[in-house]
Amino acid sequence: MPKRFSSVVGRSFGDGVRDAIRSTGLTQRRIAELLDWEEAKVSDLVRGKGGVTEVEVAMLLGLCRVEADEGRRLMALFKETRKNGFLVFPEDGIPDQVRSLVEQERLANEITMWSMNLIPGPLQIPAYTRALIERSVRAKTVEVEEVIAAKAARQRIFHYSRQFVFYVHEQALRLPVGGPAVMREQLLHVLAMGNRLYISVRVVPISFGAHAGLSGSFYYLGYEKYEPVVFTETENTSLFIEDKASLGTYAEVIKLLDRQALDAEESRRLITSILA
Repeated sequence: MPKRFSSVVGRSFGDGVRDAIRSTGLTQRRIAELLDWEEAKVSDLVRGKGGVTEVEVAMLLGLCRVEADEGRRLMALFKETRKNGFLVFPEDGIPDQVRSLVEQERLANEITMWSMNLIPGPLQIPAYTRALIERSVRAKTVEVEEVIAAKAARQRIFHYSRQFVFYVHEQALRLPVGGPAVMREQLLHVLAMGNRLYISVRVVPISFGAHAGLSGSFYYLGYEKYEPVVFTETENTSLFIEDKASLGTYAEVIKLLDRQALDAEESRRLITSILA
């Protein structure tokens, strides 16, 4: 029997179901017995692979005594599980801190990021992040220190068991965010992170001119067990893209960026020259 497709929204739904089951103190096996299901059915559900009807979801949520608001949220997610993308409007106004992105970063074993205007989020130091927020439209609507703490927590994704490639345009390295002292500390941090064997920092120089990444910044997340996903964001929305045609296009963009960017050592020399 072929594996069921596991989408980002499906995995987000599965996480919610897993939390609901955990809150009961019962095992997945016992839940399956009470619903007269095969245990594999519950297992597929919490892994985001579906295989149930809307009525069956309602039965499970009722058994777990899920509160009304959370139940409505999970049912809405369930109805989205076969879409080719997942559009998120976060309530906290912090698009790149939505729970789904944090979870997908945790699951991914290969993360490629292209950033045209700013230092990529996972490489940002707190002072750089603070300066960005203070100059943004969100400055009066978010708790600055909470956002900084959330961004810092995302850096836990860095581990030698994963591979990271950061493609960054030179203009992002030269944009004076927070002043000279902050930028010096930020660029030194980028250099230090690039020394790790599992992290590669590649710069697309201004001198190259037009390049493959002009359509905008994005994350490309690769997994061992799931299909890849592309993540993009705007001021107040986040979009996970999962259809094969779009994924193929983004993969081609990465191939071009790989040819157009300086190699890791050349990139390091360019960053060092900016510091000087």
